Amino acid sequence: MLTVPFPRSLGSLLLRRPRLTQRQRLPLSRALSAISAMADTPASSVSSSTTDAHAYEPRYIDIGINLTDPIFTGVYHGRQVHASDLSGVISRARATGCRKLLVTGSDVEESRRALSLAEEHAGYIWATAGVHPCSAGKFGDDEAAAEKYLEELQELAMHEGVAAFGEIGLDYDRLMLCPMDVQRKWFARQLDVAEMVGKPLFLHSRAAAEDFEKELFPRLGRLKGGVVHSFTGTVEELRRLVDKGLYVGINGCSLKTEENLEVVKECPLEFLLLETDGPWCEIRPSHASAKFLKGLDPLVGAPAVKKERWVEGRLVKGRNEPAAIRDVAVVVAAVKGIEVREVVEAAWRNTVKLFGMGEKLDEP
Repeated sequence: MLTVPFPRSLGSLLLRRPRLTQRQRLPLSRALSAISAMADTPASSVSSSTTDAHAYEPRYIDIGINLTDPIFTGVYHGRQVHASDLSGVISRARATGCRKLLVTGSDVEESRRALSLAEEHAGYIWATAGVHPCSAGKFGDDEAAAEKYLEELQELAMHEGVAAFGEIGLDYDRLMLCPMDVQRKWFARQLDVAEMVGKPLFLHSRAAAEDFEKELFPRLGRLKGGVVHSFTGTVEELRRLVDKGLYVGINGCSLKTEENLEVVKECPLEFLLLETDGPWCEIRPSHASAKFLKGLDPLVGAPAVKKERWVEGRLVKGRNEPAAIRDVAVVVAAVKGIEVREVVEAAWRNTVKLFGMGEKLDEP
């Protein structure tokens, strides 16, 4: 069911990008050449004038993208504001160098939609299947109905297009969405299912490190590893996770403050994965990380437009998407003082090692 195989070179995708008017047309070739060229350059010296005919072509994997969110079909708060541009989002991801996308499932219904996307774009899009802690109330109070819901989830998770079990975990920042005791109960029950499913975990931990670790760590020997995505914890939390062999996912929310940047600086490359968590977690001008993006060429699809003035082929203001994963890699490289290429390649190896996603690790 693969629609379009990944092109051998990023430039070849230009032949298939949406048609724009002359006024709207983005200098995509210039943006793409800059993306490739900057990967061989220390992040601190990346500029729009960087070019290299034999430049490295990045191979990103966005391990956390919520493509089932209605925003990607032009629906905001239940209202159709513009035409669906999901296909454009995927095209821009490819043009940026995203070789794979892992679409997050946060309940049974969303997991089913994520799997549908994975089947439609087999080999390029993969899905997760799980119930987010803020959605744990969907299990309900009826034990029989809750067990049936859990069985549906397990059946979904066994599909070939599902690369990870999750998003599961604990979130004590948003207890207004689901009480603490309900979250803990269904985190534990989903970990039981994860042991049977035998796939890596896609984990969520927010302001709940002690309970999260208490429930998860004793089980790790019976599980297939995992990633704590959208990591915003402390250095101490980071060290405890990587000491247990768990990976951490870094996105714009992981890079908001100077304290966040210090944590990312301490994250070993061999445990780091890249993500956008779109449509959320974009890097904003007010974030501490924004200073590292000055002077870069525009993202594919830039400049962004307001949703009310949507134009085919363009980014939408305030809506994050996989094309922005380049900026996450640039910031990580900058805070670590290493080349962007080193970050991208490490994240590629780590992601393939954890999730597979139809890829094999490069020969040493």
